Amino acid sequence: MNRYALYLIASMLLVGSNVGIGKSIVASVPVPLFALLRFVIALAVLWPLLRPSKMKRVRRAEWINLFLQALFGTFGFTLLMLNGVARTSAVAAGVITSSMPAVVALFAWIFLRERPSGRAFVSIALAIAGVVVINVAQSGDAGSGVGGHAGAGSLAGNLMVVGAVCCESLYVILSRRLTQTLPAIDICAYTHGLGFLLMLPLGLSSALAFSWRGVDWTTWALVGWYALSASIFSFWLWMKGIRHVDGSLAGVFSAVLPIAAALYGIAFLGERPTLAHGVALACVMTGVVLASLRRPAGAPASRERGL
Repeated sequence: MNRYALYLIASMLLVGSNVGIGKSIVASVPVPLFALLRFVIALAVLWPLLRPSKMKRVRRAEWINLFLQALFGTFGFTLLMLNGVARTSAVAAGVITSSMPAVVALFAWIFLRERPSGRAFVSIALAIAGVVVINVAQSGDAGSGVGGHAGAGSLAGNLMVVGAVCCESLYVILSRRLTQTLPAIDICAYTHGLGFLLMLPLGLSSALAFSWRGVDWTTWALVGWYALSASIFSFWLWMKGIRHVDGSLAGVFSAVLPIAAALYGIAFLGERPTLAHGVALACVMTGVVLASLRRPAGAPASRERGL
């Protein structure tokens, strides 16, 4: 497995673990305020990269792409996913999230004209099979009242998660195009600056009405880790990897997200691993390995650009 595949896997592992962390945070902190704090903390780290002299060299078309990536991949995804998980069960959200590889492949076909190869189709099928197995098993537990919510999640919450999946899929496609012309860390800084401006009106009104004294320090520590992990670490890793991976195959790696969320629950929330967990993990990792195999000699490679 090449290092670019490992970058994508590491990115999705961080994002997946943040599902559980984010659900814990929104129980105490309103979603708009939490989302705004994410951008504030990220910009506190990324601020040195926002130099006017450097930003003037970014072309107009690139700024349009950056804005769309911020709109879908940071602002839209954050609001839709956090609000969706708050309104529906984690099981329902996991089932919907499992459609992300197929949505990414579809968008890559439509927008990038990257028709999936036979190997890509097999990889995507394995990834989808894995997340379906684990989510069907969790649905059975929820229906019987074991380890989850009994009954279906709300329609509004489910629709929000569907919207988040579409936003994240568009983010994958947009990032594939943009990393060919701009360094990954600069894209991270610019999109989070734009995301901060988009989130400011919602977050500021929430901050003014919020009772800050009612939240303990552990929740604020989780907010800090979530911001650094979601906004910088996972973002940078994904940008480094997506530059060298076709958009259709990148969708396979997004399937690691729900698996990572399940593993986090097993390791830190006391959930008992089952056969379904093992089968799902085996399917997804097989798909990841197959997707990340090196191309045959002579196949065109993406242009490398250093940071």
